[in-house]
Amino acid sequence: MNYTLNQLQIFLKVSQTHSVTKAAEELNLTQPAVSIQLKNFQNQFDIPLTEVVGRKIYITDFGKEIAQLAERVLEQVATINQKTQAYGGQLTGRLKLSTVSTGRYVLPFFLAPFMKKNKNLELIMDVKNRSKVIDSLEQNTVDFSLVSIVPTTPVVEKLDLLENKFFLVGSGEEKFKKTPYSKHILKELPLIFREKGSGSRMVMEKFIERSHLDISPKMELASNEAVKYAVMAGLGYSIMPLIGIKNELQNGHLKIIPMTGFPIKTTWRLIWLKGKRHSPVAAAFLDFVRTEKNSIMKKYFSFEEQ
Repeated sequence: MNYTLNQLQIFLKVSQTHSVTKAAEELNLTQPAVSIQLKNFQNQFDIPLTEVVGRKIYITDFGKEIAQLAERVLEQVATINQKTQAYGGQLTGRLKLSTVSTGRYVLPFFLAPFMKKNKNLELIMDVKNRSKVIDSLEQNTVDFSLVSIVPTTPVVEKLDLLENKFFLVGSGEEKFKKTPYSKHILKELPLIFREKGSGSRMVMEKFIERSHLDISPKMELASNEAVKYAVMAGLGYSIMPLIGIKNELQNGHLKIIPMTGFPIKTTWRLIWLKGKRHSPVAAAFLDFVRTEKNSIMKKYFSFEEQ
């Protein structure tokens, strides 16, 4: 047998994605290149690694065992590379994170100074619906996840970063009184919700449930950006995180509606599986965030307090 590390990496990715196309996208390769290397890898075994039913690739039991071994080999190779670079005083490797959609307004400010300090690192950051973020954590495919509502399962460890405040908002073109409205005004407003499984949706539903209100969404949208523009256009109102609407509040496109019980507060937290053995890169990032979080918050997130 004469397979290469590149072939191991390609087969592992195909086994994870069950798709040559998706594997090619994630590896930044062309689809024909992946297909050729997958075929060359298969030719070295008498037992099939995959089977195609219809247009979908399935991994055989033998293929699954080879994929597990390939993952271990690639992990050992990465460790060798990291140790080699470490002896030269450089931190190398890959940092993998997932974040809920609104977290993209938070996480880059903690990542940028760390990545500038360690220029040989590779960064993978997936922005997903909260339920998918928790899935990525549970499957141990990421080092850390950023959430504002900590899951009950899987069991995780956490590092608090900053407060996450939610307000009831409407279009900047409308007028509202300055004294706080009763929470019962929500029954009269056409409310726009995020899709099920999102953190913002959970915050809204928990507040409505605690307030003993019977409210159904007028509209459901799949991202905070979509909700934001729908509110700006006057299609309805929503309960939104302050972190994602700063500019729209400042330029007058959105307005906070004063209401009893607001703001609703959660906390942005970096979480990881309890007992997880961090790679040198992940451990270094965690140490960096613990040390620098106060200065980063003061520099970039002072508007949260204002």
